[in-house]
Amino acid sequence: MAGEPTAGTPKRPPAIPGTRLLEHVPGGPADVRGARDARPRDLRLREGRAPEGRIPAGLARFNTAPRDAAETALLACCGSRRWGRRLAAHRPYPTLDALLAAADEAGYDLSAADLAEALADEAPPVLPPGTPAAAHTALDAAHAAYRSRFGHAFVICLDGYRREEHVDQVLSGIRCRLGHEPDEERAVSADELRRLVRARLSRLVTDSGHPDSPFVLV
Repeated sequence: MAGEPTAGTPKRPPAIPGTRLLEHVPGGPADVRGARDARPRDLRLREGRAPEGRIPAGLARFNTAPRDAAETALLACCGSRRWGRRLAAHRPYPTLDALLAAADEAGYDLSAADLAEALADEAPPVLPPGTPAAAHTALDAAHAAYRSRFGHAFVICLDGYRREEHVDQVLSGIRCRLGHEPDEERAVSADELRRLVRARLSRLVTDSGHPDSPFVLV
């Protein structure tokens, strides 16, 4: 799907117009070049769990939903149609972990065209309410620079970070990744997309009717 990172001295990431606007914003981003290394490595997904031996009700409904409804719901988690058809066709899933494992496997099997389709369906991360206007201005400029270089929205999974850390993580992530070669960035984006998909699937089949769940039962 993607090539190995370019050897040799890393290129200095290009400057992002507007980032200086955040220098005086409380909690504004530091230049954290190794931001991804600080991410918790073993994030546990707790949604959709059920007592041992019982399939969560949300997962049971997903398993028995009409195929076209299931595929539509899956496409809200990942924009690759082949990925959605594959997961819908392999139902039923006995546990959330089984569904997530199947999603990971299908994600790793995406062709370059499938990945491009999925990335084209993504939108930049939504900032929390109350984010300062200066932060929005700087991030809009950063996203524009990223999209101009790589041709798709910046993809990052923010699970495990507090809401007040999101601005820092997104801006520092863009700053770091703008220096990637296209093949390297495609691999990083695919990894972040798989993380996002796991979180979205967990909400999709949760029993609690999470408001972000794209799955509408009929």
